Amino acid sequence: MRILFCGVGAIGSHAVMLCRNLEATLAFVDFDRVESKNLLAQAYVKPSLGKNKAEALKLQLLNLHGVKAEAFGVRLTAENVGQLAAGAGLLVDCFDNAASRKLLSDHARANSIPLIHAGIDGAGTFGLVRWDERFTPDAEDKPGQPTCEGGAHLPLLGVLSATLARAIQDFVASGTRRDAMVSLSSVTATNQ
Repeated sequence: MRILFCGVGAIGSHAVMLCRNLEATLAFVDFDRVESKNLLAQAYVKPSLGKNKAEALKLQLLNLHGVKAEAFGVRLTAENVGQLAAGAGLLVDCFDNAASRKLLSDHARANSIPLIHAGIDGAGTFGLVRWDERFTPDAEDKPGQPTCEGGAHLPLLGVLSATLARAIQDFVASGTRRDAMVSLSSVTATNQ
């Protein structure tokens, strides 16, 4: 199976690392570069500084035994989403903006490709892992809203990334599509 992770920042990079055991090709789409401030909350190391995030993550994974990885250092657009998602058995949305989430969701729905979303609320109090058929991309992005940078949300990001990775692994193993809501005090299954 080919799994396309869209956005490999704070959530996506950690979820990828927790999916490295899968017998799958892990593919990454992210146009951004690794900056010093990213090292606190994302799964990158100092030699990654200045590299494209997708390429840097691929290089890190190729140091491990048996991991197959692809990298696309581009922004996902209406023009390239079909080419990037071609052959994917699963799409994973770890974007930090509503426009990219909607673009990916529209493509997945039009082409019947399974898609799972993950994100935290702006205040960093809870996170969601939700399959696309039960997800509606919101339009709440606004300039100056809190981000994952700085590490303040790192414990919650860890729980969310692990929950996302488990949902991906369950889907690959059995086709199960389990949603979850997480906080620092609990992880609650929201459907079974």
